[in-house]
Amino acid sequence: MGTAISNIDILIICSYFIIVLGIGFWVSRSTETGEDLFLGGRSFGWGLIGFSLFASNISSSTLIGLSGAAYATGIVDSVYEWMSGIPMIIAALIFVPLYLRNKITTIPEFLEMRFDRRSQLFFSSVTIFSTILIETAGALYAGTLVLRTFFPSLADYSISLGGFILDPTALFLAAVAAIYTASGGLKAVVITDALQAVILIVGCTILTWVLFGKLDYDWSKVLASAPEGHFSVVRPLDDKAIPWPGLLMGVPFLGFWYWSTNQYIVQRVLGGKNIKHARWGVIFAGFLKVIPLFVMVIPGAMAISLYPGIENQDMVFPTLVTQALPVGLIGLVLAGLISAILSSVDSALNSSSTLIVIDFIKPNNPELTDRDIARYGRITTVVLMVIAAAWAPQIANFQGLWGYLQQMFGIIVPPIVVIFLVGVFFKRGNGHGAFWTLVIGTGAGVLTFALKQMGMWDVHYTINVGLMVILSLIIFVSVSLSTKQDDSKSIEGLMYQPGMINEGFEDVVWYKHYVTHLIVLAALIFGILIWLW
Repeated sequence: MGTAISNIDILIICSYFIIVLGIGFWVSRSTETGEDLFLGGRSFGWGLIGFSLFASNISSSTLIGLSGAAYATGIVDSVYEWMSGIPMIIAALIFVPLYLRNKITTIPEFLEMRFDRRSQLFFSSVTIFSTILIETAGALYAGTLVLRTFFPSLADYSISLGGFILDPTALFLAAVAAIYTASGGLKAVVITDALQAVILIVGCTILTWVLFGKLDYDWSKVLASAPEGHFSVVRPLDDKAIPWPGLLMGVPFLGFWYWSTNQYIVQRVLGGKNIKHARWGVIFAGFLKVIPLFVMVIPGAMAISLYPGIENQDMVFPTLVTQALPVGLIGLVLAGLISAILSSVDSALNSSSTLIVIDFIKPNNPELTDRDIARYGRITTVVLMVIAAAWAPQIANFQGLWGYLQQMFGIIVPPIVVIFLVGVFFKRGNGHGAFWTLVIGTGAGVLTFALKQMGMWDVHYTINVGLMVILSLIIFVSVSLSTKQDDSKSIEGLMYQPGMINEGFEDVVWYKHYVTHLIVLAALIFGILIWLW
């Protein structure tokens, strides 16, 4: 398959690398303080925010996984994409004004303001661990495997260092992302993400159109070639992918955690120039998240009739690219694929370095200047890059465990969902309730995870998320009501108020109001659900 990559395609890919590095060095000239490095000087408009949210969320494993799943088992996994608009609506309505009015730099900072430092440190630690060892290393590992598919000779090289086998491809990808992230900070990340989002969408759209043309632009041929139920997202209770209760009990809560409380994603929202642009940007990203259904998922379904007999579903996307596209367009789509890798890695590196510096280093060193904070941020970015690149190849030795680790998000999410979503409405909720919800709720999630591996808890992880949310809610409310409230702590600016719905849009005409846009987005998502029922 590597022979399909021409010199023209390679030139396009090399040009892409030069452009993203150039953007990083260009932005670095104006990146001096910690706020510049971590929040881009709080200067982002809605377009940059929306494109960056989209690009950071799409990884190489998303491209490979969505098309492969659509080919092998159906399009049900696409719900994580187009249903993202629902938690984004919640984020725009409730959490964007709360975050921006309090001028936080990290999401755990909000927990410290609302509850106490214990919750901040617990949440920050869990986020750093999951972001570097799961998100970043996973993106590098998946990206390396994908690039080896197109360039088989890359598999011939490895570096041994202190017992670790370093993969030069993973190290190179991590280094590129680290260079422009450490030099230009979040602004470089967001600008390159916007470029990467456009390349990704254009490349996948071209691929989809070419494939549809091979089917005479006849949608009935796509449907006819797919097995019964392949285009349905409401699955039976025993479905291995997402049983129908999981659509209600798991997917929405996982989405809420990801789009409202995950530093890896929300950081570009915190860098918005004001509440108006932040809210517009989040809703814009919600519309963008509908696109993967049509240009990443449906192409996998088209491949059923065009390229039957692909045994390994992870080979569906590479097969489509190399077999369906001409020279030049292959390079464009591969540039989009590399964009997906880098946009995930750069966001993870920047967000994790932000958490380490702001939540751990700065509180213990209050004398640090803005330039000192920026320097620590750059050093931390490079260190985290090395850790992620070193761990990525080791995942090959634990593939079974790594598959289980993907469900780890189902462990950490429920208590986080409760203390954020309930905490901004329930004034009696206090630091004791939040902390013990995190500890006990996470412990209960670990227990059910272990029981499932031993065959003693046969509950789908999406349903388990809903059950753990209920348990966490009981813990949060009961502990808060049975312990003393800290009356010295003012929480008025940290609680949701109905008047916040118009904050930032007091003088905006109705067709520019974000509420109008979110109503359209909700109608679109509901329409897709009915279409794919």
